[in-house]
Amino acid sequence: MKRILAAFLVLAAFAAAAALAQSSEEVARPDPAVEARLRALGEELRCLVCQNQTLADSSAPLAQDLRNEIRRMISQGRSDAEIRDYLVQRYGDFVLYRPPWKPTTLVLWLGPFLLLGVGAVVFARIVGSRRKRSGETQASPADRDRVEALLAKDD
Repeated sequence: MKRILAAFLVLAAFAAAAALAQSSEEVARPDPAVEARLRALGEELRCLVCQNQTLADSSAPLAQDLRNEIRRMISQGRSDAEIRDYLVQRYGDFVLYRPPWKPTTLVLWLGPFLLLGVGAVVFARIVGSRRKRSGETQASPADRDRVEALLAKDD
């Protein structure tokens, strides 16, 4: 009885190993066409966790989940536009790495330029006030002459 049980356990272990090897081969060799479309779409979409990386470049768990979801939609035969529309509907225009030009995204498009302009104005005011203060503290010509006379006297 022990021999039969041991043989059964050995066979079960080999079957499990064979199943794992087969599933890892399937993961290792994905469909190149699906992966190419996934990569192209991933370059157009923003990682919602990282925010400064594309979905294709991110290693965040949410990005992996979104890539798997996109793979599933590609295998279902959905077009790139349908996939993009689905993600925009679900997550908003922020998911697009290049959001469309419309009133709700004006801050995304104009915000960096507005901040740059405000920074330039603040910089100009700081530099101007420092120049004005440095001009007020300069010695008059009479004071310069007195200092030079004192220095010449010490020599």
